[in-house]
Amino acid sequence: MQLKNDNKIVNISSYLKRMAGMQPYKRAVVYPVGQDEYKRVAYSHLTFLQLDHESDCYAHGLEKAGIRRGTRTVLMVKPGPEFFSLTFAIFKVGAIPVVVDPGMGIGRMLLCLKESKPDAFIGIPVAHALRILFPKYFRTVKTSITIGRPWFWGGLALRHIRQMPWQSYDAVKTTSDETAAILFTTGSTGHAKGVVYTHGMFDAQIRHIKSHFNIAEDEIDLPTFPLFALFDPALGMTAVIPDMDPTKPALVNPEKIIEAIINQGVTNMFASPALLNRVGRYGKSKGIKLPSLKRVVSAGAPVSPSNIERFASMLCGDAEIHTPYGATEAVPVISISSDEILSETGKLSEQGYGICVGRPLDEIQVCIIKITDSPIEKWSEELVVPDGEIGEITVSGDLVAKQYFENTWADALSKIKDEDKLWHRMGDLGWMDKKGRIWFCGRKNHRVITEKGTLFTIPCEAIYNNHPRVFRSALVGIGSPPKQRPVICIELEPRDSGGKKKQLMVELFALAKKSALTKNIDTILFKRTFPVDIRHNSKIFREKLALWAGKKLIK
Repeated sequence: MQLKNDNKIVNISSYLKRMAGMQPYKRAVVYPVGQDEYKRVAYSHLTFLQLDHESDCYAHGLEKAGIRRGTRTVLMVKPGPEFFSLTFAIFKVGAIPVVVDPGMGIGRMLLCLKESKPDAFIGIPVAHALRILFPKYFRTVKTSITIGRPWFWGGLALRHIRQMPWQSYDAVKTTSDETAAILFTTGSTGHAKGVVYTHGMFDAQIRHIKSHFNIAEDEIDLPTFPLFALFDPALGMTAVIPDMDPTKPALVNPEKIIEAIINQGVTNMFASPALLNRVGRYGKSKGIKLPSLKRVVSAGAPVSPSNIERFASMLCGDAEIHTPYGATEAVPVISISSDEILSETGKLSEQGYGICVGRPLDEIQVCIIKITDSPIEKWSEELVVPDGEIGEITVSGDLVAKQYFENTWADALSKIKDEDKLWHRMGDLGWMDKKGRIWFCGRKNHRVITEKGTLFTIPCEAIYNNHPRVFRSALVGIGSPPKQRPVICIELEPRDSGGKKKQLMVELFALAKKSALTKNIDTILFKRTFPVDIRHNSKIFREKLALWAGKKLIK
């Protein structure tokens, strides 16, 4: 079965060129460069015209260095002006940036880089040192460029390839179905996979984001996740790089985030639920208001209504928090805003309905299909379950990735062919209500299958999360399906001393008995801190918790 191909000319770098023509002197990238004698943060910036010119200078240099159309290029650069200018330069020459989150850990990161079979490597000195220390993972690399001074490994320095004086660079005429980048998933629920992004897919994402969130070109963004910052120049937004470690959002200094928002007049912010929680708690306790913010976008993991309520207390006027749903393979596909959550769906979430992630974006199709762990080769309407029944969330649309990089088994497990389109299985479970809204109920491979039925993580955990001493809970299964033993793990609020656990246990069991979802769960374990993903500090590693719980129960 042949899927429809659209081979129109699209190069995602054209958005930057267009913005440089429309608003040449507007700030494109703003970044902190230190503090003055009064401890005030000092910033520098590049305008859209400067950013476009910088990427032109680098594009000429990359081409001369041998990085051209189709060259897979590892890019390990800190958030800042070089990150933006180099990424767009790579797009301009038609090369393929390989992006791996260093927060996933060195071992997993090295495996991802090896799987991508890179031809070139651009990075800071520490990244190159890693390449030299573990040469077997980088045997395919032929060209290396260091941002800064190359140490003992030699190769080119970034300053050497920056061609001056400036000359305009004509971007390669890539097609919409041509590979634009390889972005690796975090692997938080399994082996990290390289997602093949096409220029057409990036183009679709920009159009959907701009339309759905009603983003104007005079806006200022604070992207606390570097990869999402790349959308800003294409959307015409100023990107203010926050003073933070992007791999540790749960440990961010709230004062630095608030300072950037107020002093730079930030109108839009992307924040993981962990960062939203930390800044929201601080801001609410201090009575801080953020009048410039029009919208906050939070994604990467489920966002609790209480988390949303805390941060919303700092917003003014009709500003809202949006919680779009998606994955590396397809984002954003569904969205909901804080008004609807706080006025309606949040109360139902607390009762175990799941977390409402909203309605599909325009032109994105979403269906709930029967749960199976096996590949599905061909789409059939018989796969679709009735509204109200929990199944696997599947999506189709122009921003959905068609394949993984050289991973046919992952393709078989995640893709379903349907005439001239493709459905992607999200690996998430949920149901659709009568209003066409999707309710997220947890990952498919986290469901607990017992002799009395199947339990789903998010609905069950919500019951326990209602207790004021519970920061978060996690349902895990001990043993093998269909005879798993359900266990609830509890992480207390950060400032909770952990005292009177016997009384707390009694109260939690009383809560559980009141719900049909949790009445048969007879085991509760307390853990000081849950293992979570490093990128968003929000996704719970339930597989690790299950191993811990199993050992705990044996003792």
